[in-house]
Formats: sequence, structure tokens, C-alpha cells
Amino acid sequence: MSKRAAPEVNAGSMADIAFLLLIFFLVTTTIEVDSGLNRKLPPIEETEPPIIKQKNIFTVLLNGNDQLLVEDEIMEVKDLREAAIAFLDNGGDGSCDYCKGKKDPESSDNPAKAIISLKNERETSYKQYIAVQNELVAAYNVLRNKRAEALYGKTFTEMEANANDVNWPGNKERLKDQIEKIKLDYPQKLSEVQ
Repeated sequence: MSKRAAPEVNAGSMADIAFLLLIFFLVTTTIEVDSGLNRKLPPIEETEPPIIKQKNIFTVLLNGNDQLLVEDEIMEVKDLREAAIAFLDNGGDGSCDYCKGKKDPESSDNPAKAIISLKNERETSYKQYIAVQNELVAAYNVLRNKRAEALYGKTFTEMEANANDVNWPGNKERLKDQIEKIKLDYPQKLSEVQ
């Protein structure tokens, strides 16, 4: 009696099937992307912290019930932008020749020395926190737009859009220098503490 040959398994199509499964999983799988706020933190410095006068700090407190306390007064979010603009643009020490504020000696000296301190509790809702933060950033944007309009005849927002536009025909280096000048006039100093 002769031995029967064992049937062979056709493995040629196995590689094709494995490849198709790999492609299927690559196409159908989603990779989670981190989301959050885009904030650039200042570098860690080993120097002594500067002495900051209390009048140059604009304190914004947000409690767990989403209530806002600004400079020891209860305030609505809709009024926060104007209060922040009045604080930043005060020019209390007279060193700011472009400030249009009240020149109150009890408020901030100039925009370069002004700091906005935002403190919130853990129970604060994310929505309210972002709304408050947006109003504070909007105050800086309003002041930067006014300053750019006075110096260059266009808003700061337009200048940044032109700087990011690859097809903009103007001198980008000069435009970037102008943008930096506006940022130096109104530096964004927003301290966030939880």
C-alpha cells in the first residue's frame, strides 16, 4: 500500500488576507488627538521674582457657583472686558504716552506693568472659565487693535492675518516688527491660578 500524500495548505493567499486586514484596521481606526488650550508658559527663571505693586494686579476670582468677583466687586462676565480695558489702559504713572485711560494713580501704572490674575475654584464650570478667559484676552485684543490702528492704519488682527498669509505681497519682516511693537506696547500678562 502506498502512502497518501498529505494535502498542502495554500498559504499564498494568507499574506493577501493579512495585508487587507491591516489596511482595514488602519483605515477604520481613529487616533485620539489631545485637545485643550493653546497657552505658552513662560520659561523657568532662576532669578529673584520681581516686586509687583498691588495696584498693578487686576484680580479676577471665579468661584464654584460660576460667580465673578473682580477687584472685590461682584461683576457679570459681559462687563469684564470693559473693566480690564480700563485697568490696562489706565496710565497711572504718566509713563504711557499712548494710554487713553483715566490716569488714576490708584490703578495700574502702564500696560507693561499691569498683570491680570485669574483664580478659580475646582468646581468652576469649564464653560464659565473659558468665557472669563476669552473676555480677558479680548480686552488685550481691543487695545492692540486700537494701537495698531493709530500707528499703522489697520487693526492688529489684520496685521497678524497678513503675517500668516503666504500670498501677502508686502514686506513680512517689517510687518512682523510692527506686530512685535504692538505686543510690547500691550504685553499679555495673564496669570492663571487654580
